[in-house]
Amino acid sequence: MIGLFGHVDRTDDRLGHVNATREMNVGRTVSVIGLIGALLVCAGCSPSAQTVTTPSQTAVRPRSTGVLSILYPEPGAVVSGPKMTVRLALKNAEVVPQTTTHLSPDKGHIHLSIDGKVISMMYGLDQVIDVTPGMHILTAEFVAQDHFPFDPRVVKTLTFTVK
Repeated sequence: MIGLFGHVDRTDDRLGHVNATREMNVGRTVSVIGLIGALLVCAGCSPSAQTVTTPSQTAVRPRSTGVLSILYPEPGAVVSGPKMTVRLALKNAEVVPQTTTHLSPDKGHIHLSIDGKVISMMYGLDQVIDVTPGMHILTAEFVAQDHFPFDPRVVKTLTFTVK
């Protein structure tokens, strides 16, 4: 019989083997539960486990003063791979490395995407990226310092082909 505090009552010699097995199983169960609890506590402390919050649907996003342009590649360009330089221009705003929730309409970051997948969060206007053969869609977006878009969005998109 298992006692009040999870220990095995060994008064019944006929079930000694069964009771010893129960005691080992209870001990293992307690150890596994403790280990899982410790892992969950540690996992919650790691930076990768922190919850990412999105701006409220009712929150008003700032309107940027920035004007973004893609200088290279040009729309419809055919380029040689496997590397390509992306060159952007930004007027009336600046790219800054700091992330903050104190937003300014003239400060932010550049998110660079190829075929809808973010490949870079740039803190400058020039970057060399890896490209694969074929036709692609390049999107550059100037976003607020919290990495969420301005309203309206400051975005430029073009297609290019890698030979």
